[in-house]
Amino acid sequence: MSLRWRILGATTVVVVLAVLTSVGVAYYATQSRLDLFVGQIGEREAHRLAQGLSRAYTDTGGWGTALDELGDAGFGLDSSPGEPHEGGGGSEGSGGSREGGEGTGGSEGAHVEFVRVVITDVDGLVVLDNASELAPGSAGDGLGGHPGTVIDLATGQTVGHVRVDTDHDLLSSESHGFLSALLYITLIGALVTAAVAMLIAAWLSKRITAPVRALTRAAQGIARGSTSQLPVTSSDELGQMTSAFNQMSSDLDAQRALRRRLVDEVSHELNTPLSVIQLEAAGLRDGLGTPERVSGHIIDEVTRLRGLVTDLNSLAETELGELSLAPETVGAGELLETEFGRWLPQAEAAGVSLSLDLAGDLPDVHVDRMRMSQTLGNVLRNAMNSTPAGGSIVVAAARETGTDPDQDSGTGAGAGMLAISVIDDGIGIGADDLPQVFERFYRAEHSREAGTAGTGLGLAISRAIVEAHGGTIDVASEGLERGVTVTIHLPCGPAHP
Repeated sequence: MSLRWRILGATTVVVVLAVLTSVGVAYYATQSRLDLFVGQIGEREAHRLAQGLSRAYTDTGGWGTALDELGDAGFGLDSSPGEPHEGGGGSEGSGGSREGGEGTGGSEGAHVEFVRVVITDVDGLVVLDNASELAPGSAGDGLGGHPGTVIDLATGQTVGHVRVDTDHDLLSSESHGFLSALLYITLIGALVTAAVAMLIAAWLSKRITAPVRALTRAAQGIARGSTSQLPVTSSDELGQMTSAFNQMSSDLDAQRALRRRLVDEVSHELNTPLSVIQLEAAGLRDGLGTPERVSGHIIDEVTRLRGLVTDLNSLAETELGELSLAPETVGAGELLETEFGRWLPQAEAAGVSLSLDLAGDLPDVHVDRMRMSQTLGNVLRNAMNSTPAGGSIVVAAARETGTDPDQDSGTGAGAGMLAISVIDDGIGIGADDLPQVFERFYRAEHSREAGTAGTGLGLAISRAIVEAHGGTIDVASEGLERGVTVTIHLPCGPAHP
């Protein structure tokens, strides 16, 4: 099932459950409120009738006006099967009372249809029953409803009781009709709400899944070897995902270009020494060269091959996170002087002036001597490859500005930083190529045209080694034919035990 249908289905289920829950809660809440309301009507009417009957009894000294009191309250007799107790009106009074009860109108008259009122005297005998079910003078035992006590206000004596009871069957029928109508209206509204919610869910699911489908197609294109950029139409999570995909696609294009360049470079670097070795060996076989000269050329080319293999091994270590260090505390001046002495003969052979410029307060550094020698060697080799005969290279070292010479025994930022710079006046680096010099296998076009050697791995390996020591490395150039400055920043002092 597609993501779009899952979103639509989940939304539909949530909406339906919410609608059913709302309808059920509304129905039962309304029903319970109606029951409570009816109960409050009975209790209130019993209290009101008890007060009215108490005044009427006190004024007349009996129950003679009880029927009129019921009529005034809106609870007249339904019929008159017999005479009321103590002469409490006759059939005419009954009829007049009913007319009066209905004629009083208002909200009270509406109670006649579903409210039964029974008045009993102090002995429990029926005085009046507005439903005409109990004859006057009969026993009023087992009556339900809400009771009210009738008191002779003159003496304070209890003279009878009044009971107000609702007709539950009639009320249930009326409330059922009302609730059915309410339920019908609520269901119609719920169906309309669900339909609107589903339409909105369909629109949202399409909006959400459209970028996902586009990403899927683009990812499939990448698997087939083609890359593309997708339009970013929003700034939300989907837009951020699309932007990230575009960045990944660009990086993949760059990596593919670098891999193709690597193949070209490695093929060239392997083919050249192998061709030389083959030609020299064939010449030696044919007697065209002396063993001394031929062996010297073969050794040079094998050394070149070994350097290429070493660079590739170092690159593999950095990419796999297997770069291991064996750090020790060494003097920065001693380290640089050793490297200077190692590279000076090669500089002289290339006709390049190599000089050393060291500050007088160089601190100790905690480094892997072999790895740091490899890093400085990569930088110096690049400088010599890009500096023509007659040019110059300067290796300089000094504390970073603002560090404290008395903190040599510390570590990290607290002990300051050592800056080692390799400065040449060679072919330089263009502004467009400068941000990419640390990319693996990258070589600027100007460097290729100048015929400089190298595979574009040296600076990438050097950065990995320097960063493993907690330092940084950066490259600066003012442009083509303006030279290059490579600066390595390393923490001063030994590590904490």
